[in-house]
Amino acid sequence: MEETIKIFIYIHAFFGGLGLITGIGSSIVKKGSPIHKKLGKLFSIGMFTSSIISLPIACMPNHENPFLFLIGLFTIYLVLVGNRALTFKPKQKLEANNLDKLISGSMFVISLLMIGLGLLGFIQKIENSILYLFFGGFGTLMTIKDFLFFKNFKEKKNAWLISHIGKISGALIASVTAFIVAGLGLGNIISWILPSIIGTFYISYHSRKYKPKKK
Repeated sequence: MEETIKIFIYIHAFFGGLGLITGIGSSIVKKGSPIHKKLGKLFSIGMFTSSIISLPIACMPNHENPFLFLIGLFTIYLVLVGNRALTFKPKQKLEANNLDKLISGSMFVISLLMIGLGLLGFIQKIENSILYLFFGGFGTLMTIKDFLFFKNFKEKKNAWLISHIGKISGALIASVTAFIVAGLGLGNIISWILPSIIGTFYISYHSRKYKPKKK
C-alpha cells in the first residue's frame, strides 16, 4: 500500500511542479498573448490534476489529513472558477448557469466547514485551527464575490477578466505555498499564510489595473 501511495505522491508532485513553472511563466508574459494562453492551459491542467490526486492521498492510511483534503478542494475550485470566468466575456454568456452556481455554492459550504473546524480547534486543540479559519475566511469571501459577480457581470466592464485574474492567481498562490511547505519542508504558519498575503496585493494591483476608470 505504501508503495502505491508513493507513486500517487510522485505523480501529484510532478503535476504540481508543472503548474508552478507554467503558472509563473504565464504571470510574466503578456496577458492575452498566445504563449500566455498556452502556459495558462498547462497551468490549469497541472494544478487540477495535482489537486485531484491529492484528495485520495489525504485519505490513505498513515497519510490522513483533513486540512490538506479541504485545501485540495479549494484549489480545484480556484482553477475551475478561474477558467469559467472566461466564458463570461461580453456576448458569450447571458447569465451564470447552474454549474457555475454549484461550484461556488459548494465552495461556500466547504469554507463554512473550515471556519467551523477552526473555531472548534480553539476549544479541542485541533491541529491547523488558525489555518482553517484563515483559508475558510478567504473561501467565504471569494464565493460571496462570485455570486455578486454572477448578478452584475453584464453591467461591469472587465468583470470577467478581474474574476479570472483573481481566481487563477489564487491557484498560483496555492502552487507556490505547496512548494514552500512540501518542497522546502517549511510547514509553519507563516509559510502557509505569507504567500496568500503577498498574492493578495498582486491580485489587488491587477484588479485595479483592469478596473474601468471612473469618468
